Amino acid sequence: MSRIKRRQFLQFAGSTLATLGLSQLDIQKAGDRYGRVLAQGTPRKLALLVGINKYLFDPLQGCVTDTYLQQQLLIHRFGFNAKDIVILTDEQATRQNILNGFEEHLIKQAKPGDVVVYHFSGHGSQVRDPDYPDCDFPDCLNSTFVPIDSSLPVGFPSPEGAVQDIMGRTLFLLMSAIQTENFTAVLDSCYSGGGTRGNVKVRSRLGGSKLQPIEDEQAYQQQWLSRLNISPTEFKQRRKQGVAKGVVIASARRDQEAIDSPFNGFYAGAFTYLMTQYLWQQTGSEAFSRVIPNVARSTTRMTSNQQEPLIEYKPGSDYLRSPVYFLNERTPPAEAVITKVEGNQAELWLGGLDPDSLTAFDRGAILSVVDLQGREKGRVQLEARTGLVGQAQLLDAAQPGAFLQERARSIPNNLTLKIGLDPSLGNDANQAKQALSSIPRIEALPLQQQEVQYILGRMTNAYRQQVQTPVGSSLPEVGSLGLFSPVLELIPDSFGVTGETITSAITRLRAKFQLLLAARIVKTALNTNSSRLNVVASMQPEGTEARFATTFPIRGVGQGSPGTQTTPAIPPNSDKLPLGTPVQIQVTNNETSGLYLSVLVIDPTGEISVIFPNQWIASEEVTLVSAGQTLKIPDPTKDSFRLVTQEPKGVAEVLILASRTPLRQALQALRELAARDNTRNGIVGLRGSDQQNEPAKVMDYLLDDVNNGTRGNATDTTRSSSMARSIDTSQLAALSITFEVI
Repeated sequence: MSRIKRRQFLQFAGSTLATLGLSQLDIQKAGDRYGRVLAQGTPRKLALLVGINKYLFDPLQGCVTDTYLQQQLLIHRFGFNAKDIVILTDEQATRQNILNGFEEHLIKQAKPGDVVVYHFSGHGSQVRDPDYPDCDFPDCLNSTFVPIDSSLPVGFPSPEGAVQDIMGRTLFLLMSAIQTENFTAVLDSCYSGGGTRGNVKVRSRLGGSKLQPIEDEQAYQQQWLSRLNISPTEFKQRRKQGVAKGVVIASARRDQEAIDSPFNGFYAGAFTYLMTQYLWQQTGSEAFSRVIPNVARSTTRMTSNQQEPLIEYKPGSDYLRSPVYFLNERTPPAEAVITKVEGNQAELWLGGLDPDSLTAFDRGAILSVVDLQGREKGRVQLEARTGLVGQAQLLDAAQPGAFLQERARSIPNNLTLKIGLDPSLGNDANQAKQALSSIPRIEALPLQQQEVQYILGRMTNAYRQQVQTPVGSSLPEVGSLGLFSPVLELIPDSFGVTGETITSAITRLRAKFQLLLAARIVKTALNTNSSRLNVVASMQPEGTEARFATTFPIRGVGQGSPGTQTTPAIPPNSDKLPLGTPVQIQVTNNETSGLYLSVLVIDPTGEISVIFPNQWIASEEVTLVSAGQTLKIPDPTKDSFRLVTQEPKGVAEVLILASRTPLRQALQALRELAARDNTRNGIVGLRGSDQQNEPAKVMDYLLDDVNNGTRGNATDTTRSSSMARSIDTSQLAALSITFEVI
């Protein structure tokens, strides 16, 4: 077998970075900060990262980004030296190069106690089990990873023959050969689906019982069995027991889809981005058993239950309790890191930003430079952002490698709702684009080119086979028009009757667009991970003490020194609530002064209800929650309403906004709505109309109130802009509790 020298691997990594607009030297400088530590007898840290976009048969767009997400995470959060991370992307990621890389970089160099990470982002597939009929699975198919040079044989749509895939069995043997137990594999690919789904792509290539691995693959496995002195029988036994070493994290179950998704300005694997973003927000030493369920919950929510990440660990071990990547690194939670400084200009890596907040981090946003205790030492101001790479002005001196935390985001004043046009619209697509473009703050876009919030499409026979609906709900009729999520899941109550014209459908949906836009506006302010207000919000079934969900900022300064991370509550085992469940929401102000609160509920259809305040003839002080006070909604001592889960089924969300300054404009707008409905006390529902975009106006007013408080704050560091609202982390806590009604 041919060998590739280590010097060549470093050249590979350099060429990959060049495609991302960075040089090997840039990353090496950051990694060299850890070289002195590594030289002091600590375990060596090695990583092989593989990402493939340029497949000839079904290209992807986010896999190379995944390798960079992991690389920056490993260097800055886990102390890897850049020289010990090898990256193989696209043309470099041939079957032979991947196998050589695993042998030369990981197996030959890792010693007992060292830390090893292997990451693969690309297509997965399946081949016929070579041991047929004595198979590993009932379907007699074995999972594979598809390198860049593995093409399908002739015979489409049912190809037959050998493929140059790397089998899961081969990965098992390579893992067995590594001389350390501190091994983590992250696999962002899948073995079902394939092609496109809505506005995303599925990381799976066609496979099946007519495909088999090439002879070299089976011979390679035999070589390793001999080297490891493992008999075929023992090999089969070990595979059935579990993974060979450490832990393996898979982005989806065997029968699910791994999503390649557009975000705000870039593509990435939904799972890889959410996992790395989550780890940027932690202080370190968090166990696998906590990290993966939390990331899985976010991934499943983003992909509408189509993708459930899972973790496997070596049988008989206690590795689930081990810290992620088997490292006890301690770093402050962060949104970003400085990667380069030239004069008063800095380049940033923004890997810790929540995907829902990306649009608020462009020109004008302020980030604090913090030390290892999370104390502010300076500031930078964003001037531009391309994907997750930011260009910023240093407002105070700072060095490469410095961590950055959000100080003030910059939310565009005229935020829009992006609607993708599904191919099922056919000849009606141009008419749909014209009709949508006539609605203020609605953008009509083609699919598979950039991020969209929803998709306008027509129900087809094929979609009726793909989409899922809550139990007890019915599917829309074929030919009806309505809205899908970006992963092609139904938006409840959005479909009309068969035969409806495209203009009639858009007119009917106009009010819903206004509600969905309003929800997007307020969700852009969510800062659960970065707010410095000490607020705790929880929800529990009425009459019980068992909290269903708890959320609060991890940087609340009410406990401990500035930047101290509070101890998060263990997440619930389930985020599902049956129909008819009465619930109570509690919000506790742990600050030393009062806060002004607003609490909203967004149901599965997009309908928005204001559940606090709920006394519409009182003064603005009705929204004030005093220091140390706990607000209960409903409060059985004074409220005449109850909160009960009801139809339609699906994912709902509670949004809690706590501000240091009064929400005067928003409150006045809500009072006008309450007066129109003759409501003196109780819940007010926001609703759109053909004439007035009232839901969006209320949300705009709410952010205007917070913006005015930010600019009036004596410690405000933001710069005025007529194009955006500045939301300071010391002025607003915007929290979210998400649950599914079943």
